[in-house]
Amino acid sequence: MSATPLLLVLAGFAAGLTGSVAGLASLVSYPAVLATGLSPVTANVTNTVALVCSSIGSVTASGPELTGQRARVRRLAVAAAAGGISGAVLLLVTPAEVFERIVPFLIALASLAILLRRRLVEVSDHEVRDGLSTTVGVGIVGVYGGYFGAGAGVMLLAVLLWATAEPLPRANAVKNVVLGVANGIAALAFVVVGDVRWDVVVPLGLGLLAGGRLGPVLVRRADPTWLRVAIAFAGLGLAVKLGLDAEA
Repeated sequence: MSATPLLLVLAGFAAGLTGSVAGLASLVSYPAVLATGLSPVTANVTNTVALVCSSIGSVTASGPELTGQRARVRRLAVAAAAGGISGAVLLLVTPAEVFERIVPFLIALASLAILLRRRLVEVSDHEVRDGLSTTVGVGIVGVYGGYFGAGAGVMLLAVLLWATAEPLPRANAVKNVVLGVANGIAALAFVVVGDVRWDVVVPLGLGLLAGGRLGPVLVRRADPTWLRVAIAFAGLGLAVKLGLDAEA
């Protein structure tokens, strides 16, 4: 194994912090898991299971932002759970090549939606659209999250920012819960029928838990405009990277 447990802990911390702030945990954690020498599918399965720890950390630190959002979280979590299990099944029974070619474009669109949200909202006299279309959108993102995962947080945050009038910290807290549910359902399926490498999950998960716990604290204190821009450009960077990987 070329990546030591200590390096996995450090990578997990960076991934948990990045995931709870921007929804891009897999940008850090997935390459770290691949560095252990696992095959891409086994690495994806193992990474998904470890990411449960990031969700636990971020959700437990998001109490103030989740106040008053219980009904919304419950409804969207159900949609994400259904999507997550569907995506996990797709990963296990279908080839990934075609879908992975579409992924960079989806992430790029979500990133642009986050980047341009305020300007377009001002032009269009934005109204809250937190209804069936939002639930369906979250379910679709859940399918993607269970299937592949990288950039799912950016997609989900874009849906929530456009569908609700919530500020970034509150939308981000809902994102962490909902994405955590989708990821958790997929992880459960992988534990039952997938090839999970627990020697990688344990050190990576410890780091993810710590990083995920710190992320909401930073979001709470950061300037929302600059944070939104940073998230958007990080998402665009991931889209470019995945696009190049798909062409390789």
